[in-house]
Amino acid sequence: MNAHSTTLPVSAALSAEARVGRYDWNHLSEEINGFGCAALEKLLSPEECRQIAGLYPEEKHFRSHIHMARHGFGKGEYRYFKYPLPDLLGDLRTALYPRLSNVANAWNERMGMAERYPSEHGVFLKQCHDAGQTRPTPLLLQYVPGDFNCLHQDLYGDLAFPIQVAILLSEPGEDFTGGEFVLTEQRPRMQSRAEVVPLRQGDAVAFAVHNRPVQGTRGNYRVNLRHGVSRIRSGLRHTVGIIFHDAK
Repeated sequence: MNAHSTTLPVSAALSAEARVGRYDWNHLSEEINGFGCAALEKLLSPEECRQIAGLYPEEKHFRSHIHMARHGFGKGEYRYFKYPLPDLLGDLRTALYPRLSNVANAWNERMGMAERYPSEHGVFLKQCHDAGQTRPTPLLLQYVPGDFNCLHQDLYGDLAFPIQVAILLSEPGEDFTGGEFVLTEQRPRMQSRAEVVPLRQGDAVAFAVHNRPVQGTRGNYRVNLRHGVSRIRSGLRHTVGIIFHDAK
């Protein structure tokens, strides 16, 4: 289900669990609750970023290749990994999930939704697979000048985990210019709010996929979120996306 094969060296033998555990998750949870997103600085080393980006032309790692323009998604391309995932990505997916499931369950409680997410990612993946969602969703994206990613939501079936993670593999100002990560929040009877998240190479952003609760004067209400990437001005930009549910 969540087996891994491709081995990518881990900086200073630091496991995914150890590196995820370095962060102040109380603070990150407050950021996600307050703004719909939170940055995890230096989740990957520059060398790890280059190694993951270097997988892009190797078709053996991927199940499909998407050209965004053909589907009206924007301009650029990405590839979905196939199982087994590269070790580091699979391990990060497993290590990040429990921290985020706590936030996700609190959100559902506040929004009056009955669904609760199990504490272990393997258990959640089994729920996805039992529901017919068996295709892996982690993906590697590639942008060249003029490319962009339209505002969207990554929902691949009835079961969708409400938070995902994107890791910037390229260095802004050196490898590329432009290409900012953008998150928009549509609020009931109010104008939309935009959030631009500044990232450096190896930084990750955890963000809401679809809905999240906001405390109002009359209790909690839902806001609707979409994310995208602004136009690449120059260079080459790679990002890896870690989505926790699988697809039909």
